[in-house]
Amino acid sequence: MKGLPVDTQIDFEEGLLTTTPHNSLNKWSNLDLTDPSISHRKIIRRWNRLSRLQRSLVYALFIITGALLVLLYTSKVGASDVNKDNAINAVQDTLHNASLVNEQALAAVIETKKTVQSEPNDRPTFTGPTNARQYAVVESFKHAWRGYKEHAWGHDNLKPISGMAYDWFSLGLTIVDALDTAYIMGLTDEYEEGRKWIKEELIFTKNKDVNFFEVTIRVLGALLSNYHFTQDAMFLNKAKDLGDRLMSAFSSPSGIPYSDVNLGTRTAHAPEWSHYSTTAEVTTVQLEFRELSRATNNPTYEDAAAAVSEKLHQLPKKHGLVPIFINPNTGQFLPHATITLGARGDSYYEYLLKQWLQTGKTINYLLDDYMTAIEGVREFLAKRSSPNKYLFIGELSAGSEAFNPKMDHLTCFLPGTLALGHANGLPDWHMSMAEELLYTCYLTYAAHPTFLAPEITHFNLASTTDDMYTKTADAHSLLRPEFVESLWYMYQITGNTTYQDWGWQIYQGFEKYAKVTNGYSSLANVKSEKPVHRDMMESFFLSETLKYLYLLFSDDRLIIDLNKFVINSEAHALPVHKN
Repeated sequence: MKGLPVDTQIDFEEGLLTTTPHNSLNKWSNLDLTDPSISHRKIIRRWNRLSRLQRSLVYALFIITGALLVLLYTSKVGASDVNKDNAINAVQDTLHNASLVNEQALAAVIETKKTVQSEPNDRPTFTGPTNARQYAVVESFKHAWRGYKEHAWGHDNLKPISGMAYDWFSLGLTIVDALDTAYIMGLTDEYEEGRKWIKEELIFTKNKDVNFFEVTIRVLGALLSNYHFTQDAMFLNKAKDLGDRLMSAFSSPSGIPYSDVNLGTRTAHAPEWSHYSTTAEVTTVQLEFRELSRATNNPTYEDAAAAVSEKLHQLPKKHGLVPIFINPNTGQFLPHATITLGARGDSYYEYLLKQWLQTGKTINYLLDDYMTAIEGVREFLAKRSSPNKYLFIGELSAGSEAFNPKMDHLTCFLPGTLALGHANGLPDWHMSMAEELLYTCYLTYAAHPTFLAPEITHFNLASTTDDMYTKTADAHSLLRPEFVESLWYMYQITGNTTYQDWGWQIYQGFEKYAKVTNGYSSLANVKSEKPVHRDMMESFFLSETLKYLYLLFSDDRLIIDLNKFVINSEAHALPVHKN
């Protein structure tokens, strides 16, 4: 496999790294170590290992020594006064040059010290893959990146079956969204070509509507994450430009954001199909806008986004649970809309906890709203299937608010969020719920021959046969990240390697059924071992799914320290603050 040592192989069944003895390794036994060419190569290698400062000092030493030898020689041979003057001038020039070399070396030291002092102490260090499973995931990312680069470079998404590009917002989503994954994996070439495109090609002046929420979590979040990983001001400048244009979303009468923003004209409006915004969307931008304020020292962004959370805090709810639509004109929920932790509701709950963590656990109403909501989940949405009593999270249907025993794959974010809360002092039953729910999510994968989960799973409440089933209309897979995200949180917090093994099983399903010539494709039916591909590679597959798998398989559980970073809804890491 490319990227591995010559004599190293991967066992894809077990995810083990093995080294195979090879006769070529014995060639060193007959080597003449006194061969001058070998010594010469050793010297060159040692020279190449020296830092710039060390080389500069060696240069200066040679120059000064040479100058002194010239002066000594001219004084001994009794050269003419002219020659002596020339020699002395030459020595002075040489010493001046040596002084310049030393000044440059000193400047390099000062600049290095300044750089180190200006960088935050909690910047993570990424060293690349360290084991077979991580190497495999890196190769998957490179395969997806190559296909995208060849067929869709600069466009939002790749259609890997047809080899065509697809544009949603015309913002190069796959490049921007996936760039910090390349950085974390140590893929220098991919990172540099992506950074170059962002610097030279990413603009926000097109007269085109974009989704406020999606662009915030995918593009703004990615730019800020890359800025904090690298301290490259280019990313922050791009983030500020984008943030300024996105601010028009908050121009509604209530301050609740409109769903659609025209970045070029800096205007916003409700979607064409409704007067309402999605509750999850308007409450899943606060991490990004708060961080933009902290990074630019401009409170405007944070104030606008935080005001949304404060407004929702004041609204009446069903034991902390919120309807999935809200009117940006009135600031009120759509009465009797669906209540779910799946689509359009999920990340409202996620960002309550994560905002509290991002602000150093100092905003109490965020924690209160989260705790109340999780109590509401336990009372109204958490049920057990029949006959095996698997815990799952259902929803309350629009209109009647009757319980509907269906669970979106998106809901599988919840075990990770619950575990994160428990790790920060929340009740033990949060962790118990997380463990049970994570196992149910695992079963939604294991129940299918592809070992991939459908978009929606339905549960039986009174049955003597199967606890769960998948309707044909819900059997597709977008290669979503939520379950592997929760696996990473659980492994990070508990160290239980079972979660790594579950992740490896799912990764093998991706490799066997979703991998195609030009990348990875979503699937039409996880119930069939003869995959029908939907011809779309979402940016979140590279940004989230592969990133979380890579982090899950890391030997270092603290590769991203959850005490120092909070992860946004698109798997972009943002720093935790003290207030």
